[in-house]
Amino acid sequence: MVLSDRTIREEIAAGRIVVDPLGENAIQPASIDVHLDKTFLVFRNSRLPYIDVRQSAEELTEKLEIEGDIPFMLHPGEFVLGSTLEHIELPNDLVSRVEGKSSLGRLGLLIHSTAGYVDPGFRGHLTLELSNVSNLPITLYYGMKIGQLSYVRL
Repeated sequence: MVLSDRTIREEIAAGRIVVDPLGENAIQPASIDVHLDKTFLVFRNSRLPYIDVRQSAEELTEKLEIEGDIPFMLHPGEFVLGSTLEHIELPNDLVSRVEGKSSLGRLGLLIHSTAGYVDPGFRGHLTLELSNVSNLPITLYYGMKIGQLSYVRL
């Protein structure tokens, strides 16, 4: 069963769920809002003619960081990696799912391709697989609400 806001608050108070920083209004009825960090890994198709899944992807990407109010522009069909601003920690008896905000999904922004599941015991920032499936560029800003975490007890 998905945890309610009341149970999420209890788990946070007990130190079992960590979301840092935790925004003032981040806790929703059955989830916690998470925000976009300022660093992106952009795939550069000019470096290699194709992606070999057996090889490291390091040569394919370039690290970019946005500053202040300057947005990152995600173009139609583009795929980049981002991360949550928040550091997340889960106990060994909870799993989490990260999902996009519906308001952003209606604009054509997807925040994960396959990696929406967060394992028990996870500690760190969540990697976001950002895709623009619309026909217009989408601006992404540091600190904007990007998704939400729901929790399920094992």
